[in-house]
Amino acid sequence: MQNERSVIIFLNLNYYMKKRSFKPFGNISALTLGGGGLGQVWGETSREEAVATVNLAIEKGITHLDVAPMYGKGEAERVVGEVFKGKDLGDVKITTKCRLGTLPDDEVYERLISSLNKSLDNLNMERVDLFLLHSQLRQDDFQLYTLNEYRETNTTSLSCYYNAVIPAFERLKDEGKIGSWGIGGLGQTQAILEVLNHDIQPEAIQCVVNPLNSAGAIGYVDQDFDPQKILTESQKVGVPILGIRAVQAGALTLEMDREPHPSGFDIKDFEDYDKAQPFRKLASEWNINPSILAHRYALSDEKVSSVILGVKNREELLECIEAESLGELDQDQISAIDTVLSR
Repeated sequence: MQNERSVIIFLNLNYYMKKRSFKPFGNISALTLGGGGLGQVWGETSREEAVATVNLAIEKGITHLDVAPMYGKGEAERVVGEVFKGKDLGDVKITTKCRLGTLPDDEVYERLISSLNKSLDNLNMERVDLFLLHSQLRQDDFQLYTLNEYRETNTTSLSCYYNAVIPAFERLKDEGKIGSWGIGGLGQTQAILEVLNHDIQPEAIQCVVNPLNSAGAIGYVDQDFDPQKILTESQKVGVPILGIRAVQAGALTLEMDREPHPSGFDIKDFEDYDKAQPFRKLASEWNINPSILAHRYALSDEKVSSVILGVKNREELLECIEAESLGELDQDQISAIDTVLSR
């Protein structure tokens, strides 16, 4: 983390975020403010600090906010709702999500609209620009390699997705409740590849983009989950991409800012932190904060429209904005990072 003086200096810089092409919105800021930090998924913050972080993000040119009911049981949505209550959104676009699970086809629309309406109440809005399926995708008979007892609540089968989820999303568009829809890009690798090549493609996908090629704790569905394969296929078939897990839940930062969960659910994140030691050593040799380096790595893929941040305060936000302002890495730098992590 930068010291207080450097943060204050950077705060005063007259810098405005670059924009990239993103079909659902036309264009989008290179960084997106995610809701995980605002909802205290990534450590403690306060409502006051979260609101200040959203305001600073908008001031610095971030035009997309990505929230979900799961982020603090609606807290991230309420933070955004407080910021925009009674105000015009301007150029800012809003994404929220629904963890649907696998339901009978005739219950899918009602579950989606119920979740969406609660989100809209939290957000003080009448529609969102992008609505994502927050459940992980799997083939119908696929068994989760861990947490299989949550298979029906946490994952959506392909039959449910094709037969009911897509028509429900399209209906929500027709009703003016959402602008576009997409998927979270997590689950069984093969299932996601099939979805990307289906006749009706998602209008956006969130893809894990980090030098560890790891989703960490949330990659609990498929033991062979391969983020790079999903990213490459999304690029190949032209589905617009939002990058997630740039610092892999803290594994690519100087130090983890939380203790392991008592359940052991996030042990993979802490194992990834140990694996990333060569990355931190390289960042030290280059005299750069590893978090900044990791965000620059994710931003260096030109087909990633925006990288979603998990920051919980203004200091962390400014660090990410600094990373974006420094520009993309060159191929030699990317190769050096890939090399040290493959040994």
